[in-house]
Amino acid sequence: MDTSRIIAALRDVAAAKNLEPEDVNELIRDGIHAGLARIYGATVDAEITIDDVTGAIDIVVLKRVVETVEDPAAEVSLEDARWDDDTYETGDVMELPVDFSTFGRNAVMAARQRIVLRVREGERQRIRDEYSGRVGDLLSGEVQQIERGKLVLLLNRSREAEAVIPWKEQNYRERFRQGESIRAVLKKVEETPKGPRLVFSRADPLFVAALFKLEVPEIYQGIVEIKELAREVGGRTKIAVHSRDDSIDPVGACVGLRGSRVQAVVSELGGERIDIVPWHPEPEVFARRALAPARVAKVVSDPARQVVTAVVDEDQLSLAIGRNGQNVRLASQLIGWQIDLYGSREWMEKGADMSIFADQTDDKAYETADFPLSELSVEESTLAALKAAGYDSFLDIIDLDRSDLLAVEGVTEEAAAALLALIEDLTVVDSDPVAAGAAGGAETADGEDAG
Repeated sequence: MDTSRIIAALRDVAAAKNLEPEDVNELIRDGIHAGLARIYGATVDAEITIDDVTGAIDIVVLKRVVETVEDPAAEVSLEDARWDDDTYETGDVMELPVDFSTFGRNAVMAARQRIVLRVREGERQRIRDEYSGRVGDLLSGEVQQIERGKLVLLLNRSREAEAVIPWKEQNYRERFRQGESIRAVLKKVEETPKGPRLVFSRADPLFVAALFKLEVPEIYQGIVEIKELAREVGGRTKIAVHSRDDSIDPVGACVGLRGSRVQAVVSELGGERIDIVPWHPEPEVFARRALAPARVAKVVSDPARQVVTAVVDEDQLSLAIGRNGQNVRLASQLIGWQIDLYGSREWMEKGADMSIFADQTDDKAYETADFPLSELSVEESTLAALKAAGYDSFLDIIDLDRSDLLAVEGVTEEAAAALLALIEDLTVVDSDPVAAGAAGGAETADGEDAG
């Protein structure tokens, strides 16, 4: 048996995993010990020396000299020992040199299996150590395969790690093919019988937070903090931000110059709308901002029940509710309190004082101006179609997407595209000259689309 070839093969198994030379030698020692155990027994004791220069291996099996042998793997009788050297006494240790070339096939396989097992366990522990503290981080890779809706990933950093995006952690509006590059946030590291599995997500709010951390230096540096985040994947996200530095506007930092930062996030999310609002410790103020882009006339809180009652004028009610209740639902999730929303007519029918509508909020930076659609540069046929569908003002259409517009009878593909372009051009953050003109599907707390 060619010892050098066997040792080279054993080294290749370990060295392929980018291990240090001493770690490789330790693995080979352990593997050879497993082979000796296959020959002599599980309790065999041996000294294994490896020459780092030549690669030569010296193996010596150690057996204690005893009167009566109880463990043949670790003991030798005094009679047998004296056949070799008549100076042996009870209690001495007999050294038996072993030539690796005398290993049989079973012993060699046992050595190789032990090395492979140790290398695999080392990989698993390295993955645990590297990724356990990285939950919430954005990582990249490629789609290796798709199994019953589950995406199996090949990570750029650790190609041997088992990484998946389960179906429930995917954006239902997205489709990926094998070989495509993908970014996702690490949601958890779970243990399986085969070792640690990295579970990633593109549907969790953590994904949006990780994207903003990537795009907004102030968040990465800890100057701007994401205080709260609520998301309905594929539809809309509301994010509340706070600045530790009074000189930095947290909303403007997240929007970026002409919307460059938020638009990068919107693009990664496949056009998902984003509302960016300033966080506030007072639930009433926070609720008013969270309901953007709707203007809120009055807010009353009940701390004991953690309920906020918000009243809006009738022309703001549909905007406050949002499509299928999405806006008020996300606002409630964002502030962590239940929001009871009322229109002015319903509030009046309940016997409430309507004078509240004369006392508009002092938070002027978060109001929105409305105007008739007729003031827009839109074809008469399109205006007529929108009016027939009940859309009369700018705020009536500000929250509509392409599919909503095409659902209006008489609105063509070209007309829908023109309307969306107008909305993007007109919805700017007037209170923030840096963020003014931001493009995309993001909205800020002033009720205006940040573009």
